[in-house]
Amino acid sequence: MRVEKARSWGSALDSVVVYAQGALCRRLARGCVPADGRVRVTGLPRSLDPGSLRARVLGVTGVRVVEARVEIGAEPPDAGAPDALRREVERLTDAYAAARGRRDRQLDLVREIAALHPVPPARKRDDPHRRTPVDAWLELADFVEHRLTGLHDRLTELDEALRLVEHELTLAADRLARASTDTPSAHVETTVSAVLTLVGGTGDEETELELEYGVPGAVWVPAYRLSHRQGEDSGRLVLRASVAQRTGEDWTGVRVALSTADLRRRTDLPRLRSIRIGRRQPAPAPSGWREPPAGLAGLFAGYDAPGPRPAAATEPAAVGAGFAPTPPPPPPAYGGPPPVPAAPGGAPAAAPMPFGGAMPQVAPPARSRPGGAPRTAARAFTGPAAKAPAAPGQAAAPPPPPAPPVGPPQPSGAELDYAALVLCGPDEQGDRRGRLFPDSSFDPVAAEYRRRAEAVTALPLPGHAVRPRESAGSFDHRFDAAARADIPSDGTWHTVAVGEIPVGLRTEYLCVPSVEPTVYATLVLSNATDQALLAGPVEVTLDDDFLLTAALPTLAPGGVRRVGLGPAEGIRVTRRTHLRESTSGLRNNITVLDHRVHVELANRLARPVAVEVREPVPVTSDPDVRIEERADWTAPEDGAGSDRHAPGTRVWRVTLPAGGTAALDGGYEIRIPAGKALVDGNRRS
Repeated sequence: MRVEKARSWGSALDSVVVYAQGALCRRLARGCVPADGRVRVTGLPRSLDPGSLRARVLGVTGVRVVEARVEIGAEPPDAGAPDALRREVERLTDAYAAARGRRDRQLDLVREIAALHPVPPARKRDDPHRRTPVDAWLELADFVEHRLTGLHDRLTELDEALRLVEHELTLAADRLARASTDTPSAHVETTVSAVLTLVGGTGDEETELELEYGVPGAVWVPAYRLSHRQGEDSGRLVLRASVAQRTGEDWTGVRVALSTADLRRRTDLPRLRSIRIGRRQPAPAPSGWREPPAGLAGLFAGYDAPGPRPAAATEPAAVGAGFAPTPPPPPPAYGGPPPVPAAPGGAPAAAPMPFGGAMPQVAPPARSRPGGAPRTAARAFTGPAAKAPAAPGQAAAPPPPPAPPVGPPQPSGAELDYAALVLCGPDEQGDRRGRLFPDSSFDPVAAEYRRRAEAVTALPLPGHAVRPRESAGSFDHRFDAAARADIPSDGTWHTVAVGEIPVGLRTEYLCVPSVEPTVYATLVLSNATDQALLAGPVEVTLDDDFLLTAALPTLAPGGVRRVGLGPAEGIRVTRRTHLRESTSGLRNNITVLDHRVHVELANRLARPVAVEVREPVPVTSDPDVRIEERADWTAPEDGAGSDRHAPGTRVWRVTLPAGGTAALDGGYEIRIPAGKALVDGNRRS
């Protein structure tokens, strides 16, 4: 029988939505539907999540997708595959090993020549003392010095050559590590395809498909660029994003959208069940689980009629052995006795481990004993023979299993996860054939690809950057880029311009002279859009000149926040205080502390400025201690979008003309009863 291959369609990545961790990719494929309706769409990355694949038909009525699955294949890469970096690293590795070997051999020669020294012959006890041949000693010293000079010169050249090769190898390895992971990293290229089955199409009509799938290994953080001109009440805030991805495919010319949502978070609504008091209770909602139908085993009678299938491969018999080892039998069936192979002597042998090292987890009634062996394995030994003592040389029979639980079977949570169930084929033995079981397959290659992709989440963040999930709070936002962008799969940060956001902007100056006699310049931003501005770094440009990079806090829709720009050298502030202590009352039993505050401001700039002066006033929780204020300052309002102020803060707001000055006078009295006044100590603080 000839099996027709599915027609291959090429695909192109059209758009990507980058979430807090991971991304959702959208590919487009176009072609004519074949007669059998089977289409293979190529170009998918190796790190995709197979359970996230979705496919639909665009623009054509009557054609729909009835099946979609992921297939993985391996094939040699093309001759023109871009592996020049890998070959360069291999060449430099060999060159480094050769240069290191030459340097080591030269060091051995230096040690060998340096070890040459004159050794006088052994003198017998009766022999007289001999004269030392000084000329021979000097000739040997000259020879050693001459040889060492040449060897050290050669050693210096070899060290320099080794250092250069090591430097080139380091650069090539760094380029290879930073290169895109879209190219195959081995001599065999792994391809991932989506095999679709379409119905309702004709071979003459062109159909466009949309494939959507999720991939790990993509992160983003917001960044901003703020342009402001002096004297204007508005600014130009450009939202940019630092995106890093290592998904295994380059994003070239794609529409990029950024979202603060969690891609792995479930979005289905929970079912709220009511609790009633009384005998009459509502029937429980059906779970969808059904017991297997009767006569399921007879469905495979025709498949089992020809007999057992031949083994795929058998090992040759060992020389001198009496038998050839047989392949291991299939794993035990669900709810039935396991097949026990016959040993050479005729006694039943121990059940071998199934292929893969462990038996798949299945639902009850297959329960296990504390010793680890399944209880269903003892059903072959039940009966009178199980009670007889074991003969010498034979293993003792295990105890009989307990009675099965009474009542209908209770499915586990894994059996109710219908999206993760797979249908067992006819090659399965026992009750597993033709039934749905949780998929216990594990692909170590795909797991390694995903592990490498998720390593991008450990990248160090840029300065003042904040993760989107930390700054978004309880709400999720999405930002769509205005133009297409290119983001290679190299695991490094790339800047993408998203769009311009109109913001209200004004410049204010702030000072707290009681803490520091310095005036600071600030920008007051107001967000009038319906989207929040997430926390991140903002590059401030004043009159087309770069000023500094500051940290922008999260700005909710309609919120107002202040961004500091540093000290303003053109505005001076001076603060003087005066304290006078007196008594009052009928018997002079109340101590009065009169505090006077005098603040002077001087504007040296060529434009008018608005200055906010903050002054602390003492607060008390004792009803006997009174504080009376004598100034025209006001208490600040702590709104949802304004700054948080400490208790007792008072504010002066003054507008200074260009080159002008202002004087602010204020004060407060503290009236303390005599029984609560301090004696000695520092009474001015």
